[in-house]
Amino acid sequence: MLKIEIDEGSGFCFGVTTAIKKAEEELANGSNLYCLGDIVHNGMECERLKRMGLTTINHDEMKQLHNAKVLLRAHGEPPTTYALAIRNEIEIIDATCPVVLQLQRRICRQYECCPDAQIVIFGKPGHAEVLGLVGQTQNHAIVIAHFEDVKKLDFTRDIYLYSQTTKSLDEFHRIIDYIQTHISPTATFRSFDTICRQVANRMPNVSNFARRHDLVLFVCGRKSSNGRVLFDECRRVNPNSQLIEGPEEIKKEWLKDVTTIGICGATSTPKWLMQQCREAIINGINTDPDR
Repeated sequence: MLKIEIDEGSGFCFGVTTAIKKAEEELANGSNLYCLGDIVHNGMECERLKRMGLTTINHDEMKQLHNAKVLLRAHGEPPTTYALAIRNEIEIIDATCPVVLQLQRRICRQYECCPDAQIVIFGKPGHAEVLGLVGQTQNHAIVIAHFEDVKKLDFTRDIYLYSQTTKSLDEFHRIIDYIQTHISPTATFRSFDTICRQVANRMPNVSNFARRHDLVLFVCGRKSSNGRVLFDECRRVNPNSQLIEGPEEIKKEWLKDVTTIGICGATSTPKWLMQQCREAIINGINTDPDR
């Protein structure tokens, strides 16, 4: 008998849940609501909210708006976005994750205190959260995407290291160790562990989950930075792991000779989508909905 388990620890994080709830509340009130960028890196959830009336725009399109209402997603925005909203008389519905907001403020204070130091952010270049963090330093912060990038820093100058909230804790610690080993005795180095624990704790959880199953279906949008990190961990402990965006990508050949299937996802993956994947497998292999 085939067993299909959905990981209880997967699904929206607090920040994403709050942003979506705010959008739904505004739309339920009949508001004409715009969202600056995809509210979550999941195409199906974005499409669901679009059907409810949410319009996704980019920064150039926001410049053309006046007297409108714009939701800022959990990733956060740089100060320039708030300045634009004031100029164009745009009402901001701010759904920035509290963890991200606190990090923005810390980086801003650090830059104001030490504008000549190297403020380094371990994160994905171009990612919405990272752009918001770099914006706190008037775009002077240095972004390093991987451990190898740390070697490009100037170790004779002060370094203040932060991290995008959804990055790997292990890799962050490797970067810290390298800087501590190479920093000049005349320079200051300080690191700040700004990785969200709700996200970081999912790494060991998803690792244990993946080990328990013959096949793992990791459901997430391919734009999701957090999703890529978690999927890589799934595949590390269970090579028979597949990344899919939805049930239509499930291939029947994956289901051959397996007795247990685990379905999990990223902080941007809705529970209803994981449930749809489970139902698709059930409907494709038998007619008993309880199996």
